[in-house]
Amino acid sequence: MATHWFSPPVYVRTDRPGVTYGCNNVEGAAEELMKWTERGPKWNLAVQACTDAFEGRVSPRDVRKAFEAAAEEEGVLRSSG
Repeated sequence: MATHWFSPPVYVRTDRPGVTYGCNNVEGAAEELMKWTERGPKWNLAVQACTDAFEGRVSPRDVRKAFEAAAEEEGVLRSSG
């Protein structure tokens, strides 16, 4: 399976203290979403966007937007790496 890249990366706080992850692809976004404990409405939309991207129904850019919104909702969004 090809990696579905997007740019610029979305930077999120990880479960490791002091570590920020710069997510720049759909696969990474999907993996990161599965680690989060809060799963609100924007999380659900981001997971669905990842699934849709894997099936060719939405672009990686759409996933980036949904992932960024979910990260903000989760409280893990960082402004930069």
